[in-house]
This record gives sequence, C-alpha cells and structure tokens, in this order.
Amino acid sequence: MTQGLHLPVLLHEAVAGLAIRPDGVYVDGTFGRGGHSRQILAALGPEGRLLALDRDPEAVAAGQAWARESADARFGIVHARFSALDRVLDEHGVGRIDGLLLDLGISSPQVDDPRRGFSFSGDGPLDMRMDPTEGVSAYEWLMQASVEQITEVLKRDGDERFAFPIAKEIAARRDQTDGQGIQTTRQLADLVAGVIRRRQKNSAKNPATRTFQALRIHTNDEGGELARILNIALSRLKPSGRLAVISFHSNEDRVVKQFIARHAGRDAERHPVTGAWLAEPLLKSVGRWLPGEAEQAVNPRARSAILRVAERLPAAVH
Repeated sequence: MTQGLHLPVLLHEAVAGLAIRPDGVYVDGTFGRGGHSRQILAALGPEGRLLALDRDPEAVAAGQAWARESADARFGIVHARFSALDRVLDEHGVGRIDGLLLDLGISSPQVDDPRRGFSFSGDGPLDMRMDPTEGVSAYEWLMQASVEQITEVLKRDGDERFAFPIAKEIAARRDQTDGQGIQTTRQLADLVAGVIRRRQKNSAKNPATRTFQALRIHTNDEGGELARILNIALSRLKPSGRLAVISFHSNEDRVVKQFIARHAGRDAERHPVTGAWLAEPLLKSVGRWLPGEAEQAVNPRARSAILRVAERLPAAVH
C-alpha cells in the first residue's frame, strides 16, 4: 500500500487501541493513504475483514489501486463520507463491527497539493473540499456569506480573535474586485496577514492558520460529520468493540471526550430511592494517548494529535 508523503499519526497506538481480533470486522473511516489500514490488516487473520471509507476521490483511487495489486480479499474501500457508514455497512452485508478507527483532519497529500486549496504555503484555488465532486467550495461560500456568518465561522471553528475585522475585509474585497472576491489561497492568506499584523505585531503561527482551519472545517461540515459518526458507532459496535478517534484540535477532542463521558454514565442520574443508575452506561473509556517526542520530531503535524479509545459495553440483562 503506497503511503506517499503521508505519515499516519499514532499508528501503533491507534491499532493497539482497537484490540484487533483475528476474525473481526473493522472499519477505517478515514483511509487517507492507507497507513492505518495496512497496520490493521497485518493484525487480522485470514478470516478477518477491513472496510475502508474516504470522501476524497484521490484517496479512494489510491486504495483501489492497492486493492488490485494486493488482491487481498479481506479489504475493500468505498468512496463515502464516514457519516454514511450505516448505508455502507448495509450494502456490504455487515451488521455490527468489532472496531472503528477515525483519523480526523486532513492528510498530507491534501495539504501539500496547492490545487486542493487547503494550505497557505502555496497558491491555488480557494476550494478546501475534501470531496471536490460535491458541495460548495470555500470561495463560493465566502462570495455569498454575510459578515456576521463569516465572523461566526472564524470564531467557532478557528478560535480567531480577529474574526470580525477579517470578515469585514473579506466582504470589502468582494466589493472592490467587481464581484470576483478572493479566489486563491495566497490572496486570502495575504488579506488575513494584513488584518492581523495591524493589530498583533508578533505571532508564532502564520496569521492565516486559524482562518484556514475554520473555513476547512465549515466547508466540509466536519463538526456535523463527527457528531453523526459517533452516534452511528454506538449502534454498530459489537459488545467489547472498540472506537479509536485521533483528533487534531481542541474542539474535536472535546466533542469526542464528552461523547465518551456521556455514554460512560458520568452524566447519568441515580434513582432517588434505590440509588440505581437510571441509564445504563454504553461505553467505557480505555484511555488517551499523545504522540511522543520521537514521533513529533519525525512528523511535526503530529504535535497536536490526541487519540481517545472507548469500548462498547454489553447491554445490561434484567
């Protein structure tokens, strides 16, 4: 399986967290370039099965090419966002699964290709869609969004403290360019840098970092996708099945952490008389892992990664 320039983050920790059963059925919900999938297959026996999903057509093409070359009957890949997991499992005759892995965020090939519009380090069209065949690009959204809408997205998904002046400048640029607006990543990065540097002289990060993050998350509905797949995982995991999620910023990790805590019974109420839990816990937290110094040195993009693993509890018998 060709991984290209993409280094999978927390590779061994994530696969170990899945506690692979040789004859189990597993899902890699974010195939990327297949680093985690290859490790899962290495742990599976001949009766095991791995189904991979990715919403990026280029990632799916890479997976299909490897599948043809390897002729590994245990592996299959589908072009789909991971919130479509219920449909995909039904179409493949799979009921419940032994494990689900999610590596959130974007892959190195996506970041490094200027045509995709994810990065301010090069210059390309302001697209940012993980699946360029569907949805509205970041450019198209910025052309019709109000100052208030842009401000909300930059605050919510990027924690950008200068969200309002950036949004105002984006709207003003639309009016100054005969409706052409900001068409490229370089134009957006320069605009954001100009706004921030007038207000903050020194910054360790590129001034456009938070804006690009926010627009990418909004363009791909990453928050909605995460909420949907977590609920699907709860219904599709077998008893003792594992959920492993790698996130890359605090908002994502908070959603995963709170989801696990909520279904582990920490928010449940007790009966006022008997003291029994009114809701049986459905999950238990297995643990939390961060990349070590060695991994961070080799792969700087791993620095913000957090892995959380939870296990599906069996239904209570009354």
